[in-house]
Amino acid sequence: MNSEQKTKIRAKLVKCALAWKDDPLAFAQNAFPWGKRSLSGMKGPDVWQTKVLTLLRDHIKSGQSLDKAFRLAVASGHGIGKSCLVAWIILWAMCTSADTRGVVTANTETQLRTKTFAELSKWYNLCIFRPWFESTALTLTCRQPGHAQTWRTDAIPWSETNPDAFQGLHNNSKRLFVIFDEASGIPQAINEVVEGAMTDKDTQLIWLQFGNPTNASGPFYDCFHKNRNRWITMHVDSRTAAASNKVELQKMIEQYGEESDFVKVRIRGVFPDSSSLQFISRKVADDAATRQLPHIQPTRMVAILGVDVARFGDDQSVITCRIGQDARSFPQRKFRGLDGFQLGAKIAEWYNELKDLGIRKILINLDVGGVGASPADWLRHNSYPVNEINFGAAATNARYKNLRAEMWGRGLEWMKSGGCIENNEDLIADLTQVEYGYTIGKNELILERKEDMKKRGLQSPDCADSLMLTFAVQTNEYLDDLPSPHQPRRPAGSRIRDPYA
Repeated sequence: MNSEQKTKIRAKLVKCALAWKDDPLAFAQNAFPWGKRSLSGMKGPDVWQTKVLTLLRDHIKSGQSLDKAFRLAVASGHGIGKSCLVAWIILWAMCTSADTRGVVTANTETQLRTKTFAELSKWYNLCIFRPWFESTALTLTCRQPGHAQTWRTDAIPWSETNPDAFQGLHNNSKRLFVIFDEASGIPQAINEVVEGAMTDKDTQLIWLQFGNPTNASGPFYDCFHKNRNRWITMHVDSRTAAASNKVELQKMIEQYGEESDFVKVRIRGVFPDSSSLQFISRKVADDAATRQLPHIQPTRMVAILGVDVARFGDDQSVITCRIGQDARSFPQRKFRGLDGFQLGAKIAEWYNELKDLGIRKILINLDVGGVGASPADWLRHNSYPVNEINFGAAATNARYKNLRAEMWGRGLEWMKSGGCIENNEDLIADLTQVEYGYTIGKNELILERKEDMKKRGLQSPDCADSLMLTFAVQTNEYLDDLPSPHQPRRPAGSRIRDPYA
């Protein structure tokens, strides 16, 4: 091939790159020899792949791409062609915009080397832009002199203990993309680093997460729940994908059942009801948040305020009001940056509001561990009744390791038996992210500590602990001198059965 022919080919490639700069779908449809060679019998992207590429194209063409990062999370079953799509997006991003920077991450270098980048290598060898780039086991770099460091994609296995390896993810005024492969296992610490990169001004920002929905908690799960207002989300059922083995999938369904967690995660691409260590399942929490609120007469019952006091700088103090089965009518109150006396005043304020509503008996269950003693002292000094609760205190039920585990156990049974909570994603996330285990020897149930949750990259479950504090002290929740709305009037002096005993 002489120099003139090379010049003509290069000119055609440049023309194609410019035409497809804002159109990843057109790139995927035209940059590979569909129907020929190893792609014989294949016509182009699958339906779900086309949808993803169309969403990305429309976002860019709308002009939003320089003001708002494109965020897409895809939860899927196995065998849908995810790695193909990842390869096409990487190649499109690199081939159509000069000095593009990209990072692809997964839990291990082996995953990146043998799966993600092995698939990229396959499509790189089929791509019409192959002469422009150099592909290795873990990098894709531009061959143009002087651009190897500024026009590249790198595979970097994530490390929760070294999130700084992801620092420097910036590419001002150009294109930057980040792809999470097997996203379900990537911790919050890595997400937070990438969040910082998604703030560059006048930069085309793209953040994609792909994975099997194996965990009913964590940052990937949050994309579909707590943070769903910031993410475009998709669930892809393996049975709808052109590349999947339908016969084998059906055998799995027959073996495990359509509603089994195995089929939900591995085939249907939906999150399980709970992880194996999850104390409260998503289904229990969702049911409690959406069931119809029963008729309750607050003035005939005891109102219980549960107060979880902030321990760390990014934690919040939360107050929950529960009256019988109703922990919904009075939304939780949350505060940051208050000292102990100020928080005590906020608790007293709500106490007085409830008194003004005609509620005659109000309990305050306040977590005094850490810095909780200060608001408790303020309340007591100002003649407010307060029960000082220490999470580490001994449980009254031998099944539990400590009081915190016991009150969560009572709260779980309350939710299962008709309790109603706010339909609030912060609260639901807090409830469903706490894991549990058992002590060696005595086999006592123990909950994950807040400190350990932070090590997993999760926030302290302040909202959930506040709710559970309303179960810390067992008490008759119907006033003795009035019948409950569900029971006839009892003779004077008769004992009302403790519903949580």
